[in-house]
This record gives sequence, C-alpha cells and structure tokens, in this order.
Amino acid sequence: MSTLKKHIFHVNGMHCNSCVVLTEGELKNLPEVRYVKASLANRSVEIQGDFGDKKPEHIAKDLSTVLMPHGYILTLERQTHSAKWSDFKIALPVALGFIAVFIVLQKLGIVNLVTTANVGYGTAFLIGLIASLSTCMAVVGGLVLSMSANFAKEGDKVRPQILFHVGRLFSFFIFGGAIGALGSAFQIGPSVAFILSIIVAIVLVILGINLLDIFPIFKRLQPTMPAFIGRHITGLKNINHTLTPILVGIATFFLPCGFTQSMQIYTLTTGSFVAGALIMSAFALGTLPVLALLSFGSVGIHKKAQSAIFFKTAGIVVIFFGLFNLLNALVGMGLIPPIFNF
Repeated sequence: MSTLKKHIFHVNGMHCNSCVVLTEGELKNLPEVRYVKASLANRSVEIQGDFGDKKPEHIAKDLSTVLMPHGYILTLERQTHSAKWSDFKIALPVALGFIAVFIVLQKLGIVNLVTTANVGYGTAFLIGLIASLSTCMAVVGGLVLSMSANFAKEGDKVRPQILFHVGRLFSFFIFGGAIGALGSAFQIGPSVAFILSIIVAIVLVILGINLLDIFPIFKRLQPTMPAFIGRHITGLKNINHTLTPILVGIATFFLPCGFTQSMQIYTLTTGSFVAGALIMSAFALGTLPVLALLSFGSVGIHKKAQSAIFFKTAGIVVIFFGLFNLLNALVGMGLIPPIFNF
C-alpha cells in the first residue's frame, strides 16, 4: 500500500520562471512523484510522493540526480550564496576582449551590429546565442530532449528535430512580425519608443547582473511571463503526434525567458512587420546552433555551459549591450551627445 508524503526542499540554482518550469517538469516525470509545486520567491519545491521509508535527506539526494545536469540541487536547508569573485580573473579579460573586438569592428565598419538608433540584427543574434547557453533556455533544451526521447522509441529520430526547429523559426518570424505590426497599429511615437528602449536596456542589464550571480536580490527583479504558461507548453512534449514537434517549436515563443522578452519588447518599437519579424528571426537563429546540437544528441555542450566562468563572461557582455543601447536611446532623443562615433 502506497503512502503519499509531502516534503519541501530548497532549490539551489533557481533564479527565474524558466527554472520553475524546468524543475517541475523534470520532477513530474519521476514515477514516485505525484505532485510538484516550485516557488521562485522562496526558491523551494513542494513534492508529494511515495518514497517508502527514505529519509528526507536521501530523497533530496535522489531527486537532485535529475536536476544536477541543469544546475540545480535540492537541500533541506537553504545554502549560503557564494559570489565566487575569483571567476572574474578569467571572465573579465575574456569579456573585455570580446567587447574590444566588437567596438573595433564597428569602428572599421566591418560589421554594424548596433546602430545609433536601435538594436541591430547582429545584436539580436548574439543575444540569442548567449540566451541559448543560459539556464533561461534550459527549459527549451529539456523540451527538445524529452520530445526526442518519445519519438525515438518509435524509431523516428531526425524528422521531429527538423520539424521542431522549423516550427520555432517560423513562429519567431510570424509572431515577431505581428508584434512589430502591433506597434505600428498603436502608432508608437518617439516618446513611447524611447521608454520601451529604456525598458529593453534595463532588462538586459538585469539579465546580465543575474548571469554574474553575485547579487541574488536582482533575481527578483527579472521580468518573466507567468510560469503557468510554461507548464502548459511543456506538457506538449508528451503528446506523440505527427504535428507535436512543430507545435512545441511554435510554443517556445511564449516560454518565460527574459532574453526572449527583451527582444519582444524592442520589436514592439519597430512599428513594422518586416523589421519585427527579422529581429526575432535573428534572435531565434542565434539560439539555433546550440539547440540543434542539443536536439541531435550533443548534450555535453549544454552541460559545459553551466560553468560559472562562462555565465560571468556572458553577463558582462550582456550588461555591455544593455548599457550600450541605453546610451543609444539617450542619444536618439538628443539628451546626450554621441559617445561612440559609429
């Protein structure tokens, strides 16, 4: 006779609603678990299940095995946050080197990733690349791998992957264009466009600071879509239907990821279907290399991406993009003179 017991564990490594969705999704798949409810505010998870005579510390250890590849560990007590400042010895020079190359290429006119007025397609691509390696995109990787496993049981390994990525790119193009057209319908003026540009810059700075993982309080400031949207989307992966990969790919546009939402907010300011579609497509293309490697079996790259040094490097670069676009918005409104002559 089974006996359901409730346990509450702290989740170390949780920092956004994508983490909530990923944690719940992974734990729900375990046969002994009947109910899972994660809380971002408390960074905890409530679990009900039949664990026999196992002690809470053993249950936490067993459940952590499925979460550790994503960077999460369950404990009975909240662990003290460690900033790991020593990681900056490598992260800071690498990030500054990337930024220096970026600025030099801009000055030489070889690339035009950021203009003086808006976010360029190159910027959207690079932000997508960083997003694909962050824990915010881990839920998308989890969707891909879970869906792949379901179809692989029937010997269908390649077609679902292709359909997923086609559906994802298609949705980002169409919905990105729709958001851009929506901005045109509301006739967004310079003042509103300026405010939205400031919001995008602030969101990017907050995302960058959270990637640094040195100021936990900023994790509460990161705007995300409601977690329940992600919960419904992740349920699609278990539907083994021909159109499931396309539907899952399309649904990823609405998953709670701060990087995606920052681009969606900016897309609204373009006031153009074409511009909005291309911005979101560039972002989706930036996420494509890593997600494609994940979906076709190269899981190792995602696990390596969980390193603290990588996140700190990426965080510095994202903060740079945020501040850069903040300055561009201020220059565009004539509030300050041009600082970089691009």
